[in-house]
Amino acid sequence: SRAPVRFSLGGGGTDLPAYADRFGGFVVSAAIDKYIYVTANRRFHRSIRLSYSKTEIVDDIDEIEHPLFREALKMVQIRHSIELTSVADLPANSGLGSSSSFTVALLNALHTYKRDFVSSRSLAEQACELEMVRLGEPVGKQDQYIAAFGNVTAFTFGTDGSVEVEPVPVSDEILDELQNNLVIVW
Repeated sequence: SRAPVRFSLGGGGTDLPAYADRFGGFVVSAAIDKYIYVTANRRFHRSIRLSYSKTEIVDDIDEIEHPLFREALKMVQIRHSIELTSVADLPANSGLGSSSSFTVALLNALHTYKRDFVSSRSLAEQACELEMVRLGEPVGKQDQYIAAFGNVTAFTFGTDGSVEVEPVPVSDEILDELQNNLVIVW
């Protein structure tokens, strides 16, 4: 599975609960051609093996150090006999929503592993639930939604927690112009 990272075009910060819950929010984001990849394979042993910037092999799901791996496995109810790997086109903490892209790619890989179809909206909602509620991360919803929906997309965040998703029609000429005039610097 893979999920793209994003570049915010406008409205960043209005998706954060402290703002959106009170006033609503509106963000336009563009998914870019850099990805977080997650693979899921059956393991011949009952243990769980995780490979990311480090390797974990555990016999019990509660022994997993990486909080996103641990909580995602619990969320989709996989308890053993799985190997998960993660690689990325960009380093962590790049400011492009990579942790949420990882979460979306991970959940998609786990659902695919179980042969469950999950919509883009459901992936985004589950990623928000995992990061914001279960782990209490101080993040908004923009990153999970753009990682799940991709393209250039507008998101309206309601004060009731709802999210409206609207693809932004962008001609090839405008997209080329945008790409030729933006620079991302590490």
